[in-house]
Amino acid sequence: MEQANPAMHDVLATAESWRKAGRNVALATVVETWGSAPRPVGSHLVVDADGNFEGSVSGGCVEGAVVGEAVEVIDDGKPRMLEFGVADETAWRVGLSCGGRIKVYVEKLD
Repeated sequence: MEQANPAMHDVLATAESWRKAGRNVALATVVETWGSAPRPVGSHLVVDADGNFEGSVSGGCVEGAVVGEAVEVIDDGKPRMLEFGVADETAWRVGLSCGGRIKVYVEKLD
């Protein structure tokens, strides 16, 4: 998987560029946060069908989980609302043991 520095590129411009190049892509957007969250609402991650990505919605294992879900969204075309948080049994596994919670919306771009 390739990842560029999110500070170096506009994620939405990358999504547009990838679409113009014929790549199937999904966009993940942080839509809600509670407590300690590594990225603010409005943060984006763009993912292609091969799992290449640019941007960030959280970091660590959450990012990996979002990339995996985004590839599934590309495959089936059905958007998903993902939640990660300390109350969830996946919190430690995905790296949110700091007490934060985030909600991420993932949609395929046509």
